[in-house]
Amino acid sequence: MLGIGLIGGAAAGSWIAEDDEDSAARGFAAAVPVWHSVPVDTLFPPVVQGAGDGPGGADRTWTRIAVAPDSGCADAFDPLLWKVLADAGCRRLLRATYTDATQSYVTTVGLLFTRADPAGMSALATRFRTQHLAERPDLMPRPYAARNTPAAGFGDDQRATWTLSVRTDAPVVVYAVSGWADGRSVDTPQPAADAVRAGATTAQAQSGLGDEAQGLSGQIAQRLRRTVGSAATNATKRPS
Repeated sequence: MLGIGLIGGAAAGSWIAEDDEDSAARGFAAAVPVWHSVPVDTLFPPVVQGAGDGPGGADRTWTRIAVAPDSGCADAFDPLLWKVLADAGCRRLLRATYTDATQSYVTTVGLLFTRADPAGMSALATRFRTQHLAERPDLMPRPYAARNTPAAGFGDDQRATWTLSVRTDAPVVVYAVSGWADGRSVDTPQPAADAVRAGATTAQAQSGLGDEAQGLSGQIAQRLRRTVGSAATNATKRPS
């Protein structure tokens, strides 16, 4: 099952159960330090199980093959995409690359921690939604290729499908980009949301690559949501 609001830009739902503005603010604030306060294995575990995340509801297992050094953002996105995201600022970018159980596919999943406040994230999500920016192949995230791994040849030309979500309840953009592990070039990348639609006949759809991007990004987003929710709950228990 996918995380809340992972497709098409703006997010619905929240990291924690909310009943007032204070709890929403606590949830947003709790997400800010996660990039440096949580172990990498918590956000990007060595093995990710995706129950029902494959084509037709099949189960998926992904193995982490590389973790990028935490870094800035400018070189991690197509120039036009970074131009849009730059308005929100880049506090830190975390990325990891995974492969499926058969090592047929590779997927880079990323968590961009922005410097935006809730109003800024809402404005960014609205722009993505109304202008359909998450569907444009000239606004794609770039993969993280690691030497001596199945993703060694995973470059810009190998990107086959992608998904990107702007959260409104946390200063985070969640994304994933997938391709074939054999290094084949792709002339026409396709948004994951289109590749998983019933009746889709593209190579991305028939191979299940859209499910790879959506499923893995959904699992990572769920882990982030649980981590932030726990941090926000703990914050309410501390004496003032």
